[in-house]
Amino acid sequence: MSSTVFGIPDDFDVVIIGGGPAGATAAGLLAQRGRRVLVLEKERHPRYHIGESLIPAVMRPMDELGLTDLMDERGFERKYGGSLVWGNEQIPWNFSFIKGGKFSHAYHTRRADFDALILNRARELGAFVMEETTVKDTIENEDGRVVGVRYQIRGMDEVREARGSLVVDASGQARILSRKYADVTWHDELRNVAVWTYFDNCHRLPGDEWTNILIEGLEEGWFWAIPIEKGNMSVGYVTRSEKVGSTDKSLQEVFNAERERTTRLKELLKDARQASGFRTARDWSYTGTKFYGDGWVLVGDSAAFVDPLFSTGVALATLAASVLAKVIHKILDHPAIEQEALRRYSDAYKSFFDEIRMFVERFYDRTRHKEFYYGLAQELVDPEKKNEPSKDFVTLISGLSGQHALFKIDLEDVELDSLTATSS
Repeated sequence: MSSTVFGIPDDFDVVIIGGGPAGATAAGLLAQRGRRVLVLEKERHPRYHIGESLIPAVMRPMDELGLTDLMDERGFERKYGGSLVWGNEQIPWNFSFIKGGKFSHAYHTRRADFDALILNRARELGAFVMEETTVKDTIENEDGRVVGVRYQIRGMDEVREARGSLVVDASGQARILSRKYADVTWHDELRNVAVWTYFDNCHRLPGDEWTNILIEGLEEGWFWAIPIEKGNMSVGYVTRSEKVGSTDKSLQEVFNAERERTTRLKELLKDARQASGFRTARDWSYTGTKFYGDGWVLVGDSAAFVDPLFSTGVALATLAASVLAKVIHKILDHPAIEQEALRRYSDAYKSFFDEIRMFVERFYDRTRHKEFYYGLAQELVDPEKKNEPSKDFVTLISGLSGQHALFKIDLEDVELDSLTATSS
């Protein structure tokens, strides 16, 4: 095995593009299993990213990585539920994660700190991590199989190569491999635009709602308010892309005008001062047409992303990364099962994503009462109606539907077939 000037080899079991939550989780869990992993990350952590509010499903992969206690030690704000002004007559209501399953809380956190925590853990577990590194292209063999990537370190002219048995695209919405080998399907019902900023000196929700995320719906969109630390909040407004295109107002003007129409949010911000500029994002909801190919596989936002209404992005990405790490570990032991194993991963991942997406699409009907939304959740996760609809609602938006096929991918039959074929 050759070595670069940085002491990093150029042959690996797995090369991962992207060191965000999905890539770092997959890298850490593969390294934990003794696999040789390289992570190529474009930025240097800590780096800014939106998505400060997490849901309890993220605790499953964080537990596997051994990070749950450290999240408390680092002072991340625990999140026990959510408060909504949503539905017919705009009646406030709330939910508690205690009803949803194994994990009774998640966290609000600055993503720069959270993402750096996972990436550093991947390093501790043995993954090689190269930051400020741009992937330029894939390397294919004579049969068209992806066998590695070419990359360039910031400030250096040389383009280097790294080869691996599998290449994982965890590059987020940059979609490095997804753009080359697949396409995306945009979900028209969720073609939205978001504009957000940060405020200091904010008030908090009262009593047991103190650490809740606030989601306040209006006629044309909705606001999030996420308490990050002390009096600081992330506040964003989401609306249909065509609504913004049909007005002469800027996104910032729309944000400020709509904020004045809120009830609970306006109260939280009555003494606040804006602490940063505005940021925007468009067309957040899509699904890749392919999640894998010959020698490559997608995970996280490179594969699919759904509207941020219930803060599912990080949890979905890290859960999928956890499952993918297990699948890849099996593939490396039994290379002949690669295509079937990745097919099962892809099918289960798409199904889990679609379950959340369909719920979000139907939840956008703000003409209903909360019991209607509870019933929607029950249809998806508990069609036999074994639990109360309110419990099913919390289970779904916690991302903890443990009965889903994503958490039960069984490769024993294809492993056995592979061993039988090898011995015969």
